[in-house]
Amino acid sequence: MSPPPARGRRRDDDFEDVWRRRRRRDRGRGRGHRKRRGRFVLVAILVIVLAVLATGVGAVAKFRSSCDLSKLRPVQSGENSFIFAADGSTLGSIPAEKNRTPVALRKVSPWLRKGTVAIEDHRFYEHGGVDYEGIARAAWRDLRAGEVVQGGSTITQQLVRNLYISKERTFKRKIKEACLAIKLSRRWSKDRILNEYVNQVYYGNHAYGIEAAAQTYFSEHARQLGLGQSALLAGLPQAPSSYDPFHRPASAIARRDEVLRAMLHYGYINPVQYGRAVSKRRLGLRAGKLYTRIKEPYFFSYVRDQLIAEYGTGTVRTGGLRVYTTIDPRLQKVAEKAIRDTLYLRDDPAAAVVSIAPATGAIRAMTAVTPGRTGNQFNLVAQARRQPGSTFKVFVLTAAIEQGMNPNSTYYTSAPFHYQPDPYTPAWDVTTYDQTYVGSISVANATLRSDNTVYAQLTLDVGPDKVAAMAHRLGIKSKLDVVPAMGLGADAISPLEEASAYATIAAGGIYSTPMAITKVKLAGGKVDTDAGWGKPKRKRVISDGVAYEVTRILEQNVLGGTGVGAYFGRPAAGKTGTTDNHADGWFSGYVPQLQATVWVGYPQGEIPMENVHGISVAGGTFPATIWRLFMEAAVGNKPALDWRYPANPVVWRPFTQGQYGSSFSAPPPPYYQPPATSTTRSTTTGQAPPPPQPPPPAPLPPPPPEPPPPTEPPPPPPPSPPPVP
Repeated sequence: MSPPPARGRRRDDDFEDVWRRRRRRDRGRGRGHRKRRGRFVLVAILVIVLAVLATGVGAVAKFRSSCDLSKLRPVQSGENSFIFAADGSTLGSIPAEKNRTPVALRKVSPWLRKGTVAIEDHRFYEHGGVDYEGIARAAWRDLRAGEVVQGGSTITQQLVRNLYISKERTFKRKIKEACLAIKLSRRWSKDRILNEYVNQVYYGNHAYGIEAAAQTYFSEHARQLGLGQSALLAGLPQAPSSYDPFHRPASAIARRDEVLRAMLHYGYINPVQYGRAVSKRRLGLRAGKLYTRIKEPYFFSYVRDQLIAEYGTGTVRTGGLRVYTTIDPRLQKVAEKAIRDTLYLRDDPAAAVVSIAPATGAIRAMTAVTPGRTGNQFNLVAQARRQPGSTFKVFVLTAAIEQGMNPNSTYYTSAPFHYQPDPYTPAWDVTTYDQTYVGSISVANATLRSDNTVYAQLTLDVGPDKVAAMAHRLGIKSKLDVVPAMGLGADAISPLEEASAYATIAAGGIYSTPMAITKVKLAGGKVDTDAGWGKPKRKRVISDGVAYEVTRILEQNVLGGTGVGAYFGRPAAGKTGTTDNHADGWFSGYVPQLQATVWVGYPQGEIPMENVHGISVAGGTFPATIWRLFMEAAVGNKPALDWRYPANPVVWRPFTQGQYGSSFSAPPPPYYQPPATSTTRSTTTGQAPPPPQPPPPAPLPPPPPEPPPPTEPPPPPPPSPPPVP
């Protein structure tokens, strides 16, 4: 039961007294806690003040070794790295982490200078590097607040910290900072200190220095900044991310107004100027090139990754590199045009093209287009990995021919194929793309038909492990699951990997590491000769005879197989690929001078392309068309070359290690006839004479600029049947 109210007072008054006493008690506890924290802060600041005073009057000797300006060097300004194409033209730049363009103080807006001094160090022109009055004032405010709410560092101290010493929060560092600030203030003029400060301080969004900041936020020079713009930028160095105008405009406006109040308080602007400036509630941002160029195109990202792998992230971010590359700007435009002329609707799938010079491994084109979108957060050429479908069958064919299989006299049965080696293994059922079967068929003709059932059996006969080993030798770097389905393209690889592998076959069996960079000049102007830039890394991985036989079959595929959509009037070899549900479409092929791989699909996932321009996308449709358009423009004005006849022809052997195929003594077709000369194909028909035994391996020849010219025109194209995958 509540006690009765006291005489002469209402009951409500008692409750109010209790409430007041409780509030006073809580405030007392809070003040006690803040006082204890405040005393600690005050003691720490007073110690620093006394140390600074002692430093100024004779205690420098104790810190003499670390307080010597002559032994310190300022941080070098960052500089963008520039990328050049094979023809010497500038492709663009890779921005350094620290975008910086130093400017003289006279080229900086007076409003920016006044705003910086007002908000950072209003007694800048009065003190000698360390503001003792400012330290005491900050200490008093911190004591009243019970925590550190205002720092006492001057512009000179901040400059010393940015240029010369670490930012660790230790007592020794503060003493060293104060000592160096005093010495620097005695050696440099105030204008020089302020000039150095506004050229070094970080304004956020990769912008170091006022010129980079003006360009980043307003696309203007530092001398063109108005009062409001200057106040905004002057307030950023304290906390660039917290006041980021692009992402936190409200906080940026509040900070701008705080700078304007300081400028008004210290007499840098009058009330009318202040009122006009704070009345503007829009920042008027216009993002400049230093901000938007952070996103590199596909080839830039690939080059950047190679530079980081060689030099490390720090060197690349510091910048100043001059990088010369293998890319051909004309072929880049040709590749993009080939894609856009084929896939031009907003909802069309994306497409990627990568082209390699077989003789050296030089990347001549690397581009991708996603209709209706811009940007390249993901490199579809080098980073994306998708199932290659039937283009992977070429690696099965190569492994089989290396084992001595004659693709024209080795036959399999084209029929639905069921495979289950034991009751504990899931069954593998294989059918053809169009559900048509022809019975007994040679491997060569099965390649032209892209018959899955034949290649499933051939993969088992060759051995999935040997198929994987062959793919890796030719240029595939991704991990492959060694299972029978791999022969049909079940493993995911990148377009760049596939292009590299096909370029190996085009080069007669010599693998060249894909090369994007030919020369790098380091920040000091010295050419880096230690990294091996521009030197083709070549290695023979299969005989020229094996590569020749594979190429002949792939040439027939372009003339009369699934790849007829890629034919453009000269000798060319290639293979189509289509995955389940039409989620990916491929065409990889080559002429003697150039290789190219085309991938078509949706980047966001394996989405069926079953109604694109009214058709289902397969390798022989849009991918083959893009490849043809690219090659026509890329090599159309160059001589039509034929394939070199091998110095080491394949010696056919009975292919008996498998259990599904059969070998017959059938003569090879006319295109296997050895030519009349060592460089061009013969038109003589009939069976070829027995090939000689291959001689011992010869030293790897230097990369030729291009194969020798042909001695006969290419054969006319046959009638084009409907494309099949």
